[in-house]
Amino acid sequence: MLTTNSMVATRPCNRDRRRTIIGVCIFIVYLMFLFYFLFFAEAMGRGPKGEYRYNLTLLKEIKRFWNHIDIIGWKAFLLNVFGNVIAFVPFGFFFPMLMKKTKSILLTTLTGFCFSLLVESLQLCLRLGIFDVDDMLLNTIGTFVGAVVYAIAHRVWNKYRSVENE
Repeated sequence: MLTTNSMVATRPCNRDRRRTIIGVCIFIVYLMFLFYFLFFAEAMGRGPKGEYRYNLTLLKEIKRFWNHIDIIGWKAFLLNVFGNVIAFVPFGFFFPMLMKKTKSILLTTLTGFCFSLLVESLQLCLRLGIFDVDDMLLNTIGTFVGAVVYAIAHRVWNKYRSVENE
């Protein structure tokens, strides 16, 4: 028979486990949407192309978008620049949440960079997009922002739990 003390002791563990399962499910759904937008969304210029397309000059595409903003419009500029950042914020947030031993902002950011490199390489090899170092930079910034938000949220949550347990 469980006593009141043993029930209280197991409760946080169940809550943490439930939170982890929910986090994993959200992360998987996020990765599915990201995969779709990065490889198949025709509105994002995805689709089979005949040639290999790539940009290996850092900030070239960002400058091109900025210099031709009167032609392409603000929407295209903001979608390209901020869309690439925002798309990877969840990666930076959920990755350290799910990888218990990986709480480092630097390691999470490096993982986001490697993931972005993988995505860009696949886009090049499959000819479903453009290999763009600017996208990798922006994706990495997004991962960093997500990792910082996670670190802050994690500290606040731990302070809240320590106050709650007192």
